[in-house]
Amino acid sequence: MRRIFQIFCFVLMAVFVWSAEAKENAVNIFQSSRAVPIRKIKHEDGTMYSLKDFNGQFVVAVFWSKSCGPCIKELEGLNTFYKNALKDNIRLVLISKDSEWHSAVEQRLFLKKYKAPDIEFYTDIKGDLAGDFGIFTSPHTVLINEKAEEIGRINGTAKWGDERVLDYIKKIREETADMDSVTP
Repeated sequence: MRRIFQIFCFVLMAVFVWSAEAKENAVNIFQSSRAVPIRKIKHEDGTMYSLKDFNGQFVVAVFWSKSCGPCIKELEGLNTFYKNALKDNIRLVLISKDSEWHSAVEQRLFLKKYKAPDIEFYTDIKGDLAGDFGIFTSPHTVLINEKAEEIGRINGTAKWGDERVLDYIKKIREETADMDSVTP
């Protein structure tokens, strides 16, 4: 009986891991763009911004947490993506809840430790922006077009350091450039 229970637990765990892996690469591009919340986020230099302030740039906003293993695992790849995407007017911003950090210096040192020293980062005051988006898990990426409208999301991790991911993001930008806007 114990052996059957062990096999059952193993199968259950294997199904769970397979399910989690399948969800990691879920990309959802909307039929119509959506207005982004206007709530402010705090840049590492202390300046407050809204995602609408990035109007004219395609933004990849990654909501993450320092206590999220998959988030930490993808930081090095995100740094590579960040450096490569800049020349294509694609802006990557990391957004984490402000309560996770004592200071911007602490967060900068954390990013440096995990090989992401170049990425600009922002903190979400009380997690309100994530709540406005309906984001309650990390990592979660919001894709925002040049008109500062949300056009899609990536749930879970991505292989950000892979050149094909940047090519895919550029393709999404091109294909959604004429997307109809929907006001909330």
